[in-house]
Amino acid sequence: QVQLVESGGGLVQAGGSRRLSCAASGRTFSTRAMGWFRQAPGKEREFVAAINWSASSTQYADSVKGRFTISRDNAKNTVYLQMNSLKPEDTAVYYCAARPAGVEVTTAILYNYWGQGTQVTVSS
Repeated sequence: QVQLVESGGGLVQAGGSRRLSCAASGRTFSTRAMGWFRQAPGKEREFVAAINWSASSTQYADSVKGRFTISRDNAKNTVYLQMNSLKPEDTAVYYCAARPAGVEVTTAILYNYWGQGTQVTVSS
């Protein structure tokens, strides 16, 4: 069993930055790929970024490439999402997720543990 707890959300002005954190419980964090997804009001959950177990490989949605950076610290059982140059369209609830394999993927159904989400609101 893995529990994920996100933090770092809040209100930020357009052009600003925010760093989200996701703390994981359990001893298997370092073997799992991790992902960040988001869901805006009235929209489906969408992929944002993912990182493999060793942090040697990452993937990003086109909409955040060059602005967001995913990273992880296996010693701290934590994955991060650094968000720069934020836009109003980045407003959403952000979720972190863990999957039972080390290779990162972009498909939500392949992640079997999810956090409760943290709200990020970007004002124009």
